Amino acid sequence: MSRRGYRVRAVLTGLVAWASLVAGSCGATAWAGPDAGSGAPDALSLGAPAAVAPGVGYREFSLKGGHGPAHGHLLTVDLREKRVSVDLLYPGVVGARESVSRLADRRGAVGGVNGDFFNIAEEQHPGVEATGAPVGPAVAGGRALKSAVPDGQRFGPAMPRGVTTEDVLAVGTDRVARLDRLRFEGVVRSGDDELELSGFNQYALPVGGVGAYTPDWGAASRLRATCGTDTDRGAPCSRTTLEVTVRDGRVAAVSRRPGKGAIPRGSVVLLGRDGGARDLSRLEVGDRVEVSKRLRSREGAVSFALGGFPILRDGRALGGLDAATAAVRTAAGVADHGRRLYLLALDGRAEYRAGLTLAELAAAMRKLGAVDAFNLDGGGSSTLVTRGSGGRAAVRNHPSGGAERAVPNGIGVFVK
Repeated sequence: MSRRGYRVRAVLTGLVAWASLVAGSCGATAWAGPDAGSGAPDALSLGAPAAVAPGVGYREFSLKGGHGPAHGHLLTVDLREKRVSVDLLYPGVVGARESVSRLADRRGAVGGVNGDFFNIAEEQHPGVEATGAPVGPAVAGGRALKSAVPDGQRFGPAMPRGVTTEDVLAVGTDRVARLDRLRFEGVVRSGDDELELSGFNQYALPVGGVGAYTPDWGAASRLRATCGTDTDRGAPCSRTTLEVTVRDGRVAAVSRRPGKGAIPRGSVVLLGRDGGARDLSRLEVGDRVEVSKRLRSREGAVSFALGGFPILRDGRALGGLDAATAAVRTAAGVADHGRRLYLLALDGRAEYRAGLTLAELAAAMRKLGAVDAFNLDGGGSSTLVTRGSGGRAAVRNHPSGGAERAVPNGIGVFVK
């Protein structure tokens, strides 16, 4: 089939799925879809829709995957509604965690789901504190908070072919949702000397790299950033490190050991490992220093972004998706040329805990109407909330750990 023919089929598939989503509110709707009998999840059964706020709806759904039944919760977000917006939920700094319901309450979100995978534990590096920081880039309110760790340093399931930790789900300043990729660019200048940065507020730096840490990083230890390698997260920590504190444009302090604690406003901490530490050693206390940094988007200006990885693009599942390992999942889907978002979290109750494989998740997102879809952190992190009758966030799914897990970020839905 030609690419044009495929796109027509993908659009028709999305229209059929959306028609089932907005069908009458009496009872559930079952729809087998074009994937039935092809190894995709069995017939999708949709519960009655409920309005959360203007432009935001909620409903439950169920389907049967290869490992057993799955039950899920779905938020639909209409970005054509001018009062509706989407932004990053996070605890105020990169290296910290909080439950989705508390993050939503603090920001006044009407709904949300958990977000990116994160530095949850450090068993391979005794004595090194986990930072709680997410894997991928993050943008909140149009402001870049962090860049991506090297691919080999990430947490989470294996990514499909052609995907990197720089991949994001984003909403542009044009209010259109999309899959994008955010690449970090940064430079340190001192006199005639110029040094390229290779990281920004991230829990792992490339071997030989230098990273910039700002007050947005928080109080978490920066030692973890010097551990592992670009291909082995569990490799030993570097023995050659250097940290340079720049305050009001001048070098204020130099230390051989990565530090911890809040970074004051007006300050930037430069941390180098291996060759990067040797490069930083050219700086001395009192030197004038200029630090520039940005995240470069492939598609245009971004107002919101967070990491994870794509599983569906232009109606097609990405190659190399795991079709064997089932788990509780969280995902986001894009439809209607970026004007509609689907936010999904599976239930973690015992009878549904088998969940879906990534291949099944991609097929399910397409059945729900998504043309593009993005996998987020799952398992005990999977959480979907909506604003309850008392004005506070209510957890709609059953987290598989029995209670909400503290997470570094999420997707928040807001209505003015």
